[in-house]
Amino acid sequence: MINAALVSIDFGKIDFQASLEELSLLATSAGAHPVLTLTGRRSSPDAAHFIGSGKVEELRLGAQANDVDIVIFNHALSPAQQRNLERALERRVVDRTSLILDIFAQRARSHEGKLQVELAQLQYLSTRLVRAWTHLERQKGGIGLRGPGETQLETDRRLIGERIKMLRGKLRKLQRQHGTQRRQRERNRTLSVSLVGYTNAGKSTLFNALTKAQAYAADQLFATLDTTSRRVYLREAGNVVVSDTVGFIRDLPHQLVAAFRATLEETVHADLLLHVVDASSAVRADQIEQVNDVLREIGAASIPQILVFNKIDQVPELASRADRVERNEYGNITRVFLSARTGQGLDALRDAVAEVALGAQAFKRDPDGMGADDHDPRRDADGSHSDEAESTAGANASDDERVRQASRSVHQQRI
Repeated sequence: MINAALVSIDFGKIDFQASLEELSLLATSAGAHPVLTLTGRRSSPDAAHFIGSGKVEELRLGAQANDVDIVIFNHALSPAQQRNLERALERRVVDRTSLILDIFAQRARSHEGKLQVELAQLQYLSTRLVRAWTHLERQKGGIGLRGPGETQLETDRRLIGERIKMLRGKLRKLQRQHGTQRRQRERNRTLSVSLVGYTNAGKSTLFNALTKAQAYAADQLFATLDTTSRRVYLREAGNVVVSDTVGFIRDLPHQLVAAFRATLEETVHADLLLHVVDASSAVRADQIEQVNDVLREIGAASIPQILVFNKIDQVPELASRADRVERNEYGNITRVFLSARTGQGLDALRDAVAEVALGAQAFKRDPDGMGADDHDPRRDADGSHSDEAESTAGANASDDERVRQASRSVHQQRI
């Protein structure tokens, strides 16, 4: 591992300490060994170096004393700030966006995943060609330099633009293929369930427990990048398709959200979201909000959602509770408490998904048969209301579509 210095500045946000701990996990996941942590408070970033001149000198001396090879900022840096810091510190500097992109480059296994990561990296690199030309053409490997590689750093904007255009074309083709698969499932009236949640919440472990699959699962950030789908048979409801997707994180780079559209399409077009939450996390409420922010960004805010509190075996008060399911005032399931590792509560989750599937099947058989007082079991997995999401979707839908969406409109649960 290479020695790294971590830099995080407090601008008054309440999640500062949690974000700093997360940065340490990200650095370790990327293959770095944090040996120095520099923190400070500012009202706004410095235009030239992001941090003040005093902090720059403190960081330079600390880096020399601890034999630091790379400096990692817990913030997005402008190309000029990054260039100025590298000159002042005489060390490679990467920001949070570059760090996450590097982890994604390491984790990508499928052809689709590699295409998406390369697209995100090229979009990020295109704004930093000047920095690349000045000195990074002599660097090879390491954090922040994987993916497109040295030859890409030596190309001009025109060649990068052509490569980005080609990658987008390939990803659009993959999106069309995914659309064909989804339409086949719709014709078969198969409920589509997507696991979403903060990274390292246990989605892949839960996916394996539900489907008996052998998807890669590990106690690390972004262990899973590629969407994996499996058919699951539920006794009363028949077959449903369950998909495991990439995890979310606070301040997820916009390049990744845009590049991973093909992967996130499974979430956007799902019938039900199982929002997996790490029940043992002290900042789970903030993590839920971060996931919901990304869902809104990709257009999935109106999909019915059940909060699945995982890892209850690490929370004694949750593990000892008799009732594994919570319902809202409409009788809909809003929360399920379980441990994917030990199996506690898995049957309750299967029953919850089956209940939604049966309601969806009844609705598809008779979409216009509900009276004013009838209730669609798929409606409002958590019982709250999102006027903005409903009005946006309804403006572009037909009358029948408005009825369908109104019955399915999801309202995000807050802790």
